[in-house]
Amino acid sequence: MAVTKAFGEQIREFARKADAKADVFTRKVVFDIGTSLVLKSPVGDPKYWKRKPPPGYVGGRFRANWQYGQNSINRMTTEQKDKSGGPTINRIVGRLPEKMIGSTHNLTNSLPYAIPLENGWSWRQAPNGMVQVTILEFDPIIRRAAAAV
Repeated sequence: MAVTKAFGEQIREFARKADAKADVFTRKVVFDIGTSLVLKSPVGDPKYWKRKPPPGYVGGRFRANWQYGQNSINRMTTEQKDKSGGPTINRIVGRLPEKMIGSTHNLTNSLPYAIPLENGWSWRQAPNGMVQVTILEFDPIIRRAAAAV
């Protein structure tokens, strides 16, 4: 007769695996939501402006100001620019903790024009905002993350 693990040990092993998968799943969801917000963020394009931009203007400050906070809202802002979104996404991913379960994960942009942009101020690039559109994509984001895990 084969020796089997005690029922209690089987349950503990299952719980360890489930916790690890839950952390991977949550990390993927936060990553995908963050990526969506960053890439949906408009980048200033002076060719559409009524006034000339300041000398040396480079767009992408709003895109660069998405921040991650674990169990708190990160209100930090930066003067950095990010036209592509890659550096901002990498920074967010670099701040994600190993242990995701049991925490609240916040993705925020604290620039003063974040709310006007969310409300359609950039009608050429983000007429429906970034957050509102990402909320509509939440179910597919969850399904993709579950399938990946």
